[in-house]
Amino acid sequence: MSARPRSQELFAAARVRIPGGVNSPVRAFRGVGGEPFFVERAEGSHLRDVDGHEYIDYVGTWGPAILGHTPRIVIDAVREAAGRGLSYGLPHPLEVEMAEFITARLPSIEKVRMVNSGTEATMSCLRLARGFTGRDKIVKFEGCYHGHVDSLLVRAGSGALTLGQPDSAGVPRALAELTITLPFNDTSALEEIFVREGAGIAGVIVEPVPANAGLIHPLPGFLERLRELCTAHGGLLIFDEVMTGFRVARGGVQELCGVVPDLTALGKVIGGGLPVGAFGGRAEVMDHLAPDGPVYQAGTLSGNPLALAAGLAQMRELERTEAWSRLEQLGAALQSGLEAPIRAAGYPVTLQRLGSMFCLFFTEGPVNNLDEAKKSDTVRFAKFFHYCLDHGVYFPPSQFETGFISTAHTDEDIVRTVAVITRALHHAA
Repeated sequence: MSARPRSQELFAAARVRIPGGVNSPVRAFRGVGGEPFFVERAEGSHLRDVDGHEYIDYVGTWGPAILGHTPRIVIDAVREAAGRGLSYGLPHPLEVEMAEFITARLPSIEKVRMVNSGTEATMSCLRLARGFTGRDKIVKFEGCYHGHVDSLLVRAGSGALTLGQPDSAGVPRALAELTITLPFNDTSALEEIFVREGAGIAGVIVEPVPANAGLIHPLPGFLERLRELCTAHGGLLIFDEVMTGFRVARGGVQELCGVVPDLTALGKVIGGGLPVGAFGGRAEVMDHLAPDGPVYQAGTLSGNPLALAAGLAQMRELERTEAWSRLEQLGAALQSGLEAPIRAAGYPVTLQRLGSMFCLFFTEGPVNNLDEAKKSDTVRFAKFFHYCLDHGVYFPPSQFETGFISTAHTDEDIVRTVAVITRALHHAA
């Protein structure tokens, strides 16, 4: 294993003053064992740690770095915006530019409001759905993570159709009982819950392609049936495209599948690496927000000029370069290169991919829901992860996370990555 004495020293100091030594749990490497490395700098497709080791990065700050790290066009935009002020607490032109950019590319969004994180976006969608419909219950799916919102940190009970139980200390049982959790891709369970609870369901929130339990594809017809049921029963369909929005396509998953949600949560790519979130939808729904309507939502730093300058610069560059075709090309090259090593592994491994997003499940595939994802051999994955890390390739430090490719990744990066994975699969046997 590569020596990382400075990272170890920093982590020991961090654990004294920061819970778990990290500011977001997965960074602690608890899913793979060992300790995290500390980053000194990031550029293009690479990270360098404080001990001088360099890695090809397939985490990309968990999605935002779609152009790679520190792209010049984004850095210049942030520098220029900073010269005009870091925050105003007042309207400014970039807010209008961002709203027009988003609504022109996602037809389901007629009006949009900026917030500061994906969690804020999904939380606001739930409040708006409840305020618009006058109902209380929310449906979510196992394996879909929508941020650390109290009413979404729940799991299924003894059966797929039971009401949720708290999945985190501090979440009141009464609040959790307003959330119904179903298996993803289970149309029968979905139809049954609408028969039982349809009149009380304010909305259904879903990652249309779940990317927080690895990467899971919706089965044919599942999202379409979800749309039909919400329409028939008067509940709102909420797409959480915080990860997939502007990454898998210009118009996100909804462009690829043709299903039109009532509300959409966005984040990651639209901030260019700075804290950001947004939510939007039909005008008649969005007009229920204060100051026009009775649903209150506010934020001092919402629409921050630096975040919007970074996001607009990044998204315009994506369009200028038609980046999605390049991202598909790189993703396909990685997938093609791994077909033979996966067959030769001697144990079950499944690669699932959508454009520049991918996951290697250490189980038989295809993986269609959380229960199937949980069959993965996490011990073997941990051995695989550490071998890759020690040989200069950084994947998400959990079996149940998604990897990301950027336009800064080169053909040579992919070739090297395939070679390292090939050896890592043998090492994990």
